[in-house]
Amino acid sequence: MAVQGYGRPRGHGGVLALTAALLASAVTGCGAPGEAAPPPDPAGAVRGAADALARAGTSKASTAMEMASGGTRVTIRGEGGYDFRSRTGRLRVVLPKDAAGTSAHRPITELLVPGALYMKNRGAGVPADKWVRVDTTTLDDGNLVTGGATDPGAAVELLRGARDVRFVGETELAGVKVAHYRGVAVIGDAARAASPQLRGPLTAAAKGFTTDEVPFDAYLDGSGRLRKVRHLFSFSNQGRAVAVSSTTLLYGFGVPVEVELPDGRDIYAGRIQV
Repeated sequence: MAVQGYGRPRGHGGVLALTAALLASAVTGCGAPGEAAPPPDPAGAVRGAADALARAGTSKASTAMEMASGGTRVTIRGEGGYDFRSRTGRLRVVLPKDAAGTSAHRPITELLVPGALYMKNRGAGVPADKWVRVDTTTLDDGNLVTGGATDPGAAVELLRGARDVRFVGETELAGVKVAHYRGVAVIGDAARAASPQLRGPLTAAAKGFTTDEVPFDAYLDGSGRLRKVRHLFSFSNQGRAVAVSSTTLLYGFGVPVEVELPDGRDIYAGRIQV
């Protein structure tokens, strides 16, 4: 498959193949619900999380993605930072270890910018000093799962399509009291309400999943900022339903986040294995 924008994967199998090539996972971990009274507008609180994060500016981010592969569950984890105003971020994505407890893959550096994903150490025939560029508006999933880490900006913007939201209760997350909400996010609704920078990828994602509704658990702090979200995506692969669970944790608000894009001559233009 040609790189330099990748082109659209061939159906859902293309998205799954690229995701599985990177492997995938998610962290759960919810505290026991508290006894707090439910807020008057749970859906409104969740939909407003993206605006609250834009006011906060930046944060550190941890990601995890999980999917079943060959009868076992495999996990990819990422660490980095994200700027919710410019919709840019940088993640260091670590692939799972093999059965012997070692990793045959170097960590992948991912640069997230509106409409594109840059990956270094992608492997599969890509030279070590080259970057792979993916046009996320052409991916069937809008890079919600393809890169092995959900773009934190897209994960938050997806909540603009929240529906059937209920307040589960209060709990603590890393020592911070948060409100736990559960509901479904409608991708098409989220795409229409999303910020202009992420509207393209989410519009593409609205066409690429088995269902337009994505179940979620979201945790908001007292300032309305999203601290954790877990989405459950569903694909159809050769007639079988495949679930991918993606979790994003946000913390350390206000930290500097710098994203320097590679020079054009450093972007690989050859072919890679999916």
